[in-house]
Amino acid sequence: MQTVSARFSSIPGTEAALGWSGAHSILADRPEGRAGGAGMGFNGAQMLALALGACFCNDLRYIAHRRQAAIASLWVTVDLDLDGDPVLALAARMRVGCVMADGSDPAGLIAEAERSSMVSNSLIRGLPVRVAPADRHEKGPADAGPFHSCPGRIRSPSSGPA
Repeated sequence: MQTVSARFSSIPGTEAALGWSGAHSILADRPEGRAGGAGMGFNGAQMLALALGACFCNDLRYIAHRRQAAIASLWVTVDLDLDGDPVLALAARMRVGCVMADGSDPAGLIAEAERSSMVSNSLIRGLPVRVAPADRHEKGPADAGPFHSCPGRIRSPSSGPA
């Protein structure tokens, strides 16, 4: 079994957070004016929709490479229905556009990606999520995160020029 880890750490001088996994990062925030949000990054619903679409795009590419087929162009639109208090994602719809370089029908490729897409299949099947407080002696991301180790680190609006 593989484990993928992601960490989030508050961005000094803001109420947003920087998330990273490996060498890649993303900003999380609320819309401007909502619960201290400044609209600097994606909210959770947007990240969920992006995860669904990104995984599907990647799966289409993996399958095409395995089949030695070339995709000329690809687009995926994800609509996520939200409701309730607390807000929950109730349904997701993906529209997939795929044009094969040789003009062939991409229907089989799309169907295989639908069967194998990790994010959508994980959501469909349900996955347990456990939340636990960090040990008070645990070194947090703010102590070892990108704000302390990256020469071109993201600067908060109040921290001045980089």
